[in-house]
Amino acid sequence: MDLSGNVAVVTGAAGGIGAAVARAFAKAGAKVVLGDMQVAKVQEVSRLINEEGGTSVFAAHDTTDEAAWGKVIDIAIDTFGGLDVLVNNAAIEQTCFIENIEIADIEKLMKVNVTGVLLGHKQAVRAMKPGGRAGKGGSIVNISSVAGLIGTPGLGVYSASKGAIRLLTKAAAVEFGRLGYGIRVNSIHPGFVDTDMGAKLLGDFVSLGMFKDRDDAYLQMRAAHPLGITGQPIDVANAAMFLASDMSRWMSGAELVADGAMTVS
Repeated sequence: MDLSGNVAVVTGAAGGIGAAVARAFAKAGAKVVLGDMQVAKVQEVSRLINEEGGTSVFAAHDTTDEAAWGKVIDIAIDTFGGLDVLVNNAAIEQTCFIENIEIADIEKLMKVNVTGVLLGHKQAVRAMKPGGRAGKGGSIVNISSVAGLIGTPGLGVYSASKGAIRLLTKAAAVEFGRLGYGIRVNSIHPGFVDTDMGAKLLGDFVSLGMFKDRDDAYLQMRAAHPLGITGQPIDVANAAMFLASDMSRWMSGAELVADGAMTVS
């Protein structure tokens, strides 16, 4: 996969899927801006990329802050001369039965998982559209989830947020296409991925009494994927590279599901 000549912004890049996406993009030739609130961790990912021969910079980035979005996009354009790809990966997870949901928890999750992504679209499209500072069009890749496609006990609020990203992707794809912006928008829907967030999810499920212990949770989660394996961050990164590249030039508004057949079993 060749992303040479592309400039990409990846949010939530301090670890897990975001770090894998950033590293894979850099190996494919893209210049990458890594954003995250965990500054020390995202700085370390950027250092590793550069040591491996890639080109990257990092930035402290609160995706719920519109001014911070403007600064990150300015960094991409001022440092690397453009903006071709945005990967909206930053998100938080909350596990709770619906009858016990707290308003503060709803607002916090929706602000990160939905408002942050909307702000990313707003600021990125202004730069990427014809006449913008970057002005060449490009690709926006939204990391949703199988939780945005099917229901799961204990994930009502998280599922609502990821379902919102699924439909935002489609609305943006049609809007940007009709307006002639040359910006494609697609979503990726991973199943269970072995990351720190995935480990937290299993622990939360155990706390809710859905599984007897963490080992049982992992075995049953793996069994829910007919392919017999759970995902690795690179599996999602590879899908993101495809959607960022010209190999997917005729895809916009699509749902790319990477879940080991979980949602079709």
